[in-house]
Amino acid sequence: MSELYKTPGAAKRLNVSESYLNQLRVRGGGPKFLRLGRSIRYRDEDLAAWAEAGAASSTSEYTPHAA
Repeated sequence: MSELYKTPGAAKRLNVSESYLNQLRVRGGGPKFLRLGRSIRYRDEDLAAWAEAGAASSTSEYTPHAA
């Protein structure tokens, strides 16, 4: 099993704020997450996939992650 991050760790790994990650979780468009009881966890590979999906080679290719 891959490493699981709580929201603060996931936000740090992605270099975004916790509140931004929370907003994405509510609105959609953020990385996949797991709900374990009342706890939210993020898998390392899901964080990496979400970050990679936002990669662009020029500003004309750029589309924001958030839906």
